[in-house]
This record gives sequence, structure tokens and C-alpha cells, in this order.
Amino acid sequence: MSPTPHPSGQLTEEQPRSATTTDDAGATGPTDRLVVERGRWITNWQAEDRDFWEGPGRPTARQNLIWSVFCEFLGFAVWQLWSVTVIFLPEVGFSLTTGQQFWLVSLPPLVGATLRIPYSFTVALFGGRNWTIVSAALLLIPTLAITLTLGNPETPIWVLFLIAAAAGFGGGNFASSMSHITFFYPAREKGAALGINAAGGNLGVAVSQLLVPIVVSAAAFGALQPNLPMAGLFWIPFILVAIWGARRYMHNLSHARNDIAGSLSTLREKHLWVIGLIYIGTFGSFMGFGSVFPTLITMTFPEFSSFQVLGAALSLAFLGPLVGSLSRPWGGRLADRSGGARITAATFLIMAAVTALVVLTLPLENFWLYLTLFMVLFTLTGIANGSSYRMIPVVFRISVRADDRVGHERKASAALGLIGAMGGCGGFAIPQILNASHGSTGAFDVAFWCFAAAYVGFAALTWAVYLRPGTVFSRANV
Repeated sequence: MSPTPHPSGQLTEEQPRSATTTDDAGATGPTDRLVVERGRWITNWQAEDRDFWEGPGRPTARQNLIWSVFCEFLGFAVWQLWSVTVIFLPEVGFSLTTGQQFWLVSLPPLVGATLRIPYSFTVALFGGRNWTIVSAALLLIPTLAITLTLGNPETPIWVLFLIAAAAGFGGGNFASSMSHITFFYPAREKGAALGINAAGGNLGVAVSQLLVPIVVSAAAFGALQPNLPMAGLFWIPFILVAIWGARRYMHNLSHARNDIAGSLSTLREKHLWVIGLIYIGTFGSFMGFGSVFPTLITMTFPEFSSFQVLGAALSLAFLGPLVGSLSRPWGGRLADRSGGARITAATFLIMAAVTALVVLTLPLENFWLYLTLFMVLFTLTGIANGSSYRMIPVVFRISVRADDRVGHERKASAALGLIGAMGGCGGFAIPQILNASHGSTGAFDVAFWCFAAAYVGFAALTWAVYLRPGTVFSRANV
């Protein structure tokens, strides 16, 4: 039967052609074209079939990945808006205590981490393309709120807390985005695709911390105070483009609609919780230090909090999230070569040493040494992010029984978001531990020693569960 045009612009077929196949998810259909139904639902996705993948599969997956990265990038940028905006609030007349500033920094990671739990199941409920449209649209709430309120220093602190919490919508995007993309790629290319998707999102932190100081100072048009509403207004046109692009170019996959009860069974898998704890140390460190780094520089080395470049303010804090984002794919590649658990455990030990050096060198009051050590620490968090995330599908393939009705692939897909939610809690914990240390001792030393000890503990946990000789995970080089 000949293909017929569909309003979506793709060719569809009512019946399979002679060249058909069945993939491991049960989808059947032609291997030389997509079968797209109303709402841009693809019903014959067969990523593991090489004819299909080298035909319509790869370019379609790449198209979805590009827009997924863009939407997730904006999610991270909005998620971290307050990490850099908060340092400008006193300049425009907001009267905030140190504790309130730390809460404004840590609320978005807390809400974002919490939202990743329901977001993990949205692909199964609504379709990946459909939810990407919704999740991108939700970013308009915090950006519009910043635009409307930060021009008035009389805005109550509870309103600022609500807006900061709303920025957590951007953090939830990671879970649905990763769940969506994992279904598009064959196993042999899944790790690289997920690494690109995650790294592209993480870059949003660095870009937000780079551009927001420039935008709010340049938009002041010579005034002494920064134009803080621009911190939200700047992102709105990009969000509108993301909504349009997701609607026009992305797809839903019919076989990704698994039952929610089956996905919830992932919560009974003990390795969900083990890797989730490890991920608090990797991704949680990236988010926690990323959100608080501008504040740390301002409080520790106030003379280096920003530089004037052609009349615009520039903060060097963005360099940390930048190197952390760029190093994440390398963590995945190292894990492919040497094993995710081995790279993760080794990186934790180096992170502990670097964190200790931060404390030991603080009396030198050398900003450039301080910045260099944090660049190394951020690079290590990125490597550990990539290597620990690579462990998830491998561990679930080994640990989930062959007769499990849900299957290891679907459980691993659900685990991607749930583990991301647990890891995101580190983005809340690190600023609060630093706040508690500063509030009780007047310095951050105690907090950094706690972080160093935690990294040693994470390394020991990784070794005991996944590297200890004689275990099935050690033999499989997880």
C-alpha cells in the first residue's frame, strides 16, 4: 500500500510493507519510513533495527535530540537564574540577611529535584514531545515573575521565595528530557546521546551565570543600579522559540507509553537507591557548587565578585559550571573505556583531596588559587556525572530479572529521572550546609571538611557495591 501524506509532514502507512520488522519494544512496521499518526506519534520506531536506524531513524532521533537539548538548556538556565540574580539584590535596595540569600539560592534546586519525580513519568503519560511543549511553557512563570517584581525593592521576601521556588520548573525538565531521548537511540549509541543531552542542559547553568550580569548591567543604560527585571525578560523570546520548535519538530513514541504501575516498580529496585545516593555526590555537587559559587566569591573575595568589561558586569563564577558541563561527556567516554564505577570511585577520591585543599589554602587569601581549585573541582564533578550516569542502564540490565514483566530498559528509563531527582537534592544541601557553617563559625571551613569526608564515603560505597572483587558487577566492569 502506498504511503499517504499526513498533516504533520511525514509519510504514513496504513499497513506494513513487505520490509517490516519487530523491535524489542514490540513495535512493527516498515523499516524504510516513519509511520506517524495524528499528534506526531510514531508507531513503528525500531531503533535496534539497523535498516530502520540508518534510514529514517537516525535523522529523526537527531532532530528530537537537538530540540530536547535546547529546551533542557533553557530549563537549566532558568533553574539557576537566582544563583546569580541574588548577588545583585542588595545593589537595587533589597534588604536581605545572609540566610535569606542562601535560601533564595537553594530553593530552586530543592523544588527542581522534587519535580523530577513526577516528571520521570510524564513521557509515559503524555508523550515526550507533548510534555516538552508543556515543560518549556512552564518556564514562562518564573521568568515573567522576575520581570514584573524585581524592579520593586519593596517586594516581600515571601514573594521572592515563591518566585525562586517556581524556577524549580526548569530543574524538572531534565528527568522528562532524558526519559524521552533514551527511547530514541539504540543501546550502542544511547550513552553518547544521553551524554550530549545532559551536557547541553548543564551548559545552561554556565550561560545563565555569564549572560545575566552582562544583560542586567548593560540594560541599565548608564544608571548606577542594574536593571534586574531583564534577568527574566531576556529568556522569554528563547522560551517561545523552544515551545514552537518542540511542537513543530519533535515526536512522541507510541512504545514509550508504558504503564505507570510498572514504572513505579522501579522504586523496589535497591540499586535505584544506591546509585541515587552516589549521584547526590556527583550531580548534586555540580548543582550545589554551581548555584552557590557566585555567592561564595562575593562573600570570600568581594573585590573579585564582578569585573567591568565595556560597561557591562562580568562574573567569573560561570567558569565553574562551564568546565563541569564540558567535562561530563568525557566522564561517559572514560566510563565506556574503563567502567563507570571505577572512574566514579577514583574521581570521588580526587574530589575529596581538592576540597581539602580549598580549606587548607584559604588562609593564603589568593583568589586565583581559589578559582583554580574550584575549576578542578567542577571538572571532576562533570566527569563523575558522566561516569555515574553511565552505570544506570548497565546496572539495571544486570540486576533486573529476565522474567520481569516491566523489563530492564523501562526500569532504567524510569530510574534516569528518579536518580536525577535524588542527585538534585545536593543542589539544596550544599548551600544549606555552607550557610549553617557560616552561621555557626563565621567561615565555610567546617562545611568543606564535611564535603571531603562525604566524597570518601561515596567512593567507599561505590567500591563496596560495584567494584568489590567477586561480585557480578565487578565481573561485568559496571
